[in-house]
Formats: sequence, C-alpha cells, structure tokens
Amino acid sequence: MRNDKSALSAPSEPAGDNIDALIASRLLALRQAQQLSLADLAERSGVSKAMISKVERAQSSPTAVLLGRLAAGLGVPLAQLLTEDKVQPQRLRPRATQEVWRDPEAGYLRRQVAERQSGSGVELVEVELPRSAQVGYPRWSGKPYRQCLWMLEGALRVDYGDERFELAPGDCLDFAVDRPLVFKALGRAGCRYLLVANPE
Repeated sequence: MRNDKSALSAPSEPAGDNIDALIASRLLALRQAQQLSLADLAERSGVSKAMISKVERAQSSPTAVLLGRLAAGLGVPLAQLLTEDKVQPQRLRPRATQEVWRDPEAGYLRRQVAERQSGSGVELVEVELPRSAQVGYPRWSGKPYRQCLWMLEGALRVDYGDERFELAPGDCLDFAVDRPLVFKALGRAGCRYLLVANPE
C-alpha cells in the first residue's frame, strides 16, 4: 500500500456530521423524486422503515452495505447518495476537492475521483479496503449498468453472483450490477482499486 496515508485523512475527509447530513438530504430527495413512501423503499431495499427514517434525519451513520441496499432499492448509483448534484461538473478536480466517504464499521474508503458526466454518464471512484474488510451489495432494482474494476494495489476477491474472481495489481474485471456483489480484501494488507462506472 502507499505511504501517503495522510492524503486520505481528516483534511480531505468530510466530518461525520457533514457527510451524514449530505446522505440524509440526498436519500430523502431521491426517495421523494420517485414518489416512494418509507414502506415502498423498505420493501425494495430490505432496509427497515425505522432505519431509513434515521438515515434521512441524519441520526445514523450508514455503512457501505446499508447504503448499497438503499441505492439498489432506488435503482441509482451509490454516488448519488454521497455527492451533491452539480449543474456544471468541474473540468479539473484537485485531489483535495474530491468527495471522500469512510464506512464507519468496515473502514472502507471511497473517493469520488470524477463526477458522473451528464453527457457520457461515466464516473471514476477510487476504493480502499482495509485488511480482511468485506463489503456486499444486492442486485440493483433499476436498470443494471456496467462497471470496470482496475486493480491498483493488494489483492481482492470479487463474488459476482455465482462467479468468483481473484484480482492482483494490474488485473481488470468487467461486470454489471445485475447480480449480488461482494468485495473482500485478501492477503496481509488492504487493497486499492479504481472503478469506472457508466450508469447511463
């Protein structure tokens, strides 16, 4: 793993209250835009109405697994729960301005390297998984989209439905969100990879 961990620490990482408030507002806005009740989203996502309500009131810090279920239930990319909609995406996105979110339980770190472009729909996300960390997502309820994972450091296992893949640095995996997904860091250290998604 890299030695520049300071670049991923507090200065570029939103405070817990701030990111929880952002997730709360985004979840509420996306649910209302689809005219879904709490019960509707609970049924789609498998997350209880009480928990959804807590997240929407910023009374709970959701995990990556919980956010994945909510995003799947809404049929939207995870990024839409973690970033604000911008009228005009920036041409240059310095590292210090890229949105960063850390799972409060697994330590999973997600950096929004490039915003989703309205024209192409492509977005870039850098993910770091600590040693032995595992994150799982259900099948998306909306229109499935494709992702390309480029392994940068460490070792990673990806369960894509019934298929299993083990990746080393330099490996590239193409897959969609049409099946349940599980990402697990292998080896003595964590791992780092880049996800290229095209939700449109």
